[in-house]
Amino acid sequence: MSGAAVAGAATPGRTATGPLAGPAAGPWLLGVRHHGPGSARAVLAALRAARPAAVLIEGPPEGDALLPLAADPRMRPPVALLAHAVDDPGRASFWPMAAFSPEWVAIRWALDHDVPVRFIDLPAAHSLALKEPAPEEPGEGPERAEHAQEEEATPVVDPIRVLAETAGYDDPERWWEDVVEHRSPTGERDDGGMPPDDAAPDDAPGAALAPFVALAEAMSALREAYGDGGQPRDAVREAYMRIQLRTARKEFGDGVAVVCGAWHVPALAARTTLAADRALLKGLPKVRTDLTWVPWTHRRLARQSGYGAGIDSPGWYGHLFEAADRPIERWMTKVAGLLRAEDRSVSTAHVIEAVRLAETLAALRGRPLAGLGETTDAVRAVMCEGSDVPLALVRDRLIVGESLGEVPDTAPAVPLQRDLTRSQRTLRLKPEASERELDLDLRKETDAARSRLLHRLRLLDVGWGDPVAGRGSTGTFRESWRLSWEPELHIRVAEAGVWGTTVLTAATAKAASQAAAATALADVTALAEHCLLAGLPDALPVVMKALADRAALDADVGHLADALPALARSLRYGDVRSTDTASLAEVAAGLAERICVGLPPACTGLDPDGAETLRGRVEAVHGAIGLLDTGAEPGTGLRERWDAVLHKLAARDTVAGIIRGRATRLLLDEGRLPEDEAARLMGLALSPGTPPADAAAWIEGFVGGTSGGGMLLVHDERLLGLVDAWLTGVPADRFAGVLPLLRRTFSAYEPGVRRTLGELVRRGPVPEGTRRDEAAPATGGFGPGLDRARADAVEPVLRLLLGRPPEPAEAAV
Repeated sequence: MSGAAVAGAATPGRTATGPLAGPAAGPWLLGVRHHGPGSARAVLAALRAARPAAVLIEGPPEGDALLPLAADPRMRPPVALLAHAVDDPGRASFWPMAAFSPEWVAIRWALDHDVPVRFIDLPAAHSLALKEPAPEEPGEGPERAEHAQEEEATPVVDPIRVLAETAGYDDPERWWEDVVEHRSPTGERDDGGMPPDDAAPDDAPGAALAPFVALAEAMSALREAYGDGGQPRDAVREAYMRIQLRTARKEFGDGVAVVCGAWHVPALAARTTLAADRALLKGLPKVRTDLTWVPWTHRRLARQSGYGAGIDSPGWYGHLFEAADRPIERWMTKVAGLLRAEDRSVSTAHVIEAVRLAETLAALRGRPLAGLGETTDAVRAVMCEGSDVPLALVRDRLIVGESLGEVPDTAPAVPLQRDLTRSQRTLRLKPEASERELDLDLRKETDAARSRLLHRLRLLDVGWGDPVAGRGSTGTFRESWRLSWEPELHIRVAEAGVWGTTVLTAATAKAASQAAAATALADVTALAEHCLLAGLPDALPVVMKALADRAALDADVGHLADALPALARSLRYGDVRSTDTASLAEVAAGLAERICVGLPPACTGLDPDGAETLRGRVEAVHGAIGLLDTGAEPGTGLRERWDAVLHKLAARDTVAGIIRGRATRLLLDEGRLPEDEAARLMGLALSPGTPPADAAAWIEGFVGGTSGGGMLLVHDERLLGLVDAWLTGVPADRFAGVLPLLRRTFSAYEPGVRRTLGELVRRGPVPEGTRRDEAAPATGGFGPGLDRARADAVEPVLRLLLGRPPEPAEAAV
């Protein structure tokens, strides 16, 4: 299909340059613009007037067996024919159709009137074989297969743009709207509807075919000037279509209607020999293909999606096609309803004024009717008060739209797709084009099953959902997902079908294969975590064996530190997901022991970047050992050994400053280091003999980041005094060197914390023997000790909230 082709056709019985024959003769070549509501209305009027004996559609002939499904009540456009190579599902093409696509209208008319309908384009077996498989770029996902046969046919020369410029328009879409979309097709009633099928046409098929005749002449002129438009493969496709047209004329006579891109009409009307057409098709490569119907979306019809025959405003075009009358008034009503749903104040008067403004703008611009540009300008001025923010919502929800089509269960599908569909229905997880968030409580059986399904699909690279940070509880029994179903995921499902016929067996087989192929320890631990999340008990033994083998051979402490957090997180799932994690705990404990032995030597002799990387690993291991120690049996001593490692790191001068500072802070937070000892270590790190850069790195490790370091300085004035004294003593010639580190450290604090620190520093240190409240009024909530009077005032309220009885003294009061 040619996404840039315009409406127009060769009249029956004429060549591309020959004389015009009578309008009642056939075949009728109805050239269209794909996904154009004006073309769709014109095609419907022409079919009703001509009453052809057969209808031929530009599309893959392998899809003929699927055409009857278009009449199924459960088939709701937008939908697309999906063709993919059996041996390489990633090599695929789409033929999308919306309710306002001329091809869809022609198919439905033929099925409703028991008229034979066929596809006549080059078979998908050839077109897919001719497509060179493009390498997948990072982040592209299934879009690599999105470009359908239509993209191959999109002329380098845009016919709409050429015709618009010839007519004096600078905007091709505006020209198309003026000459096609705003034109009432012959045969419409005054109320905007179409006459019934049994109504006698006024001028046989002649009047209904008139617009096709006019634009066909324009296409003929363009083909004479530009040839194949830069697409030499079109000659092969057009040769095949001519052969199919000849076959249909032998079977049904000349009363055949052909619906195709207008760019192809002159080639189909040209007089060529059968031998010449067959010569063009000789030797074409071929692959085994499967075809089916899949749901499509308006968003994927948009040109921004990369689809070759895309349009700018599928939602607007759908509205023009479906509106029985008064399209501008009905559109403004839709916009008002959307804005009201978003809590914007839009009244009936706004709608009336917006309609009037749109019509006035159309008159000033010399347009026959208000188009999308005029209605958008009117909505911005009247309903959005000149703001583009609410207008962006209108553009996303209405002008482009979020419609997702539906396909009946009887449509062919790979076994994996059928199993996925059954699971979606059982779990009440309906695929939707619009992005939505799903919160799961893993204590509930249905939500746990939903979580397993989504994790299995992620393992199969079917990116229906992505985990996100939950807005509510942070417990391990909570999960939040962001779901959005894209049509290209059908290709991903077909590709994943090589692993199994159900989601469970496919995910299990792929996990086992990845475990055998993985070379990095962190990859295997991440895979083990995925298996636990996805509930793959049959794959877990294979993964665990690979994990044990990799862990035994890997002596790099950095790799071990990267692997341990994922294992520790996985151990939590034994409680929530009823998963046996005994073997996982054994491997995790072994990794932790090896880290405790090898970490201190690995923290010496590091450059700043290496020290920063290892600081992050120390923090991650600390959190992982906390999880392991929580579920460990008493007497294992894992926590004590890790505390000894942190003490070594905090006390060794050869360890990088940022790591020493972080080790000191971790021990202090866990209550494993007295405050006096922490102050002593800080004093040593900030002594005059320490280079300023090393001292700044220690400070960053101790109080840097968002881990509450600022509050620590607020509440412990001894530490704040040490930092202040060191900072004021840095020589001027070295201060500029440590400033970036200090700025990075303190800029991560909350504004309130920075403000409080500034007030404390401005007031200066408290003299020995003097209380802060005697020297100067302290900031509310902060002080050197516990304010018992304020604490006593809060205690009764806490007892009431906790349901504890008051103490006897309180009861007496």
